[in-house]
Amino acid sequence: MAGPTTAERGERQQESSGPPLARRLRRLGPPRLRTIIVLAIALVLLGAGAVWLLYGSQWLRVERVSVSGTRVLTPEQVRTAAEVPVGAPLISVDTDAIETRLRAKLPRIDTVDVVRSWPHGIGLKVVERTPVLIVQKGGNFVEVDHEGVRFATVSQAPKAVPELELKLSSTGSAGASLRRFGEQRLVREAVRVAGSLPDGVARVARTVKVRSYDDISLELNGGRTVAWGSSERAALKARTLTALMKAAPDARHFDVSVPTAPASSGS
Repeated sequence: MAGPTTAERGERQQESSGPPLARRLRRLGPPRLRTIIVLAIALVLLGAGAVWLLYGSQWLRVERVSVSGTRVLTPEQVRTAAEVPVGAPLISVDTDAIETRLRAKLPRIDTVDVVRSWPHGIGLKVVERTPVLIVQKGGNFVEVDHEGVRFATVSQAPKAVPELELKLSSTGSAGASLRRFGEQRLVREAVRVAGSLPDGVARVARTVKVRSYDDISLELNGGRTVAWGSSERAALKARTLTALMKAAPDARHFDVSVPTAPASSGS
């Protein structure tokens, strides 16, 4: 059988020469090659069109900023603090930066969710902090939330929020408690107690008094008092106090400092 001619050997050498990509394209043939080129061009054009649509066109730009969830703050206060770049491409808005600005400028905000609302909006979903205690400061009141964060100063005390009274002593057992835990820790203990109060008690609580770590008491409407003790076992103490007040509705003093042995007295 005759071997390949000189011309055939030359064609094979020509096909095997050149870079691998060029050899593969030659093997594909003109129809398939044209299809690949057309598809590649189409993908490039689609990508360029998408980039232009998101960043260059007027169709997907910020036109409105909506605010939800406010109670004390006004939507306008939130919009002003957020500084959302109205008119900017929606895709380019830095939602993390907006959240950071809101937290820094409006400490009353506990959480905020910044969302894109296609095609033209930014939504600011706000949750405000709720005070569980107030601290009198001059003629104003500082609101404190359940985490101990002092987040706002107001001229009028909010309703149904007890006031913190620190009755700390530098002598005796109270002084030892103050030296061991420090004033800030004792304030946090009072916050824990206030945050654990049953709704019915929280609505009528006027004062949370702290004398030492294990000597925290409540003053309720009508001159009633509650010896709470420390903030430990707060959930059990709350349930015990609720049951005790139902069992002795005319009592003037309740003691849940030892929740397994509660007591009430006076009428």
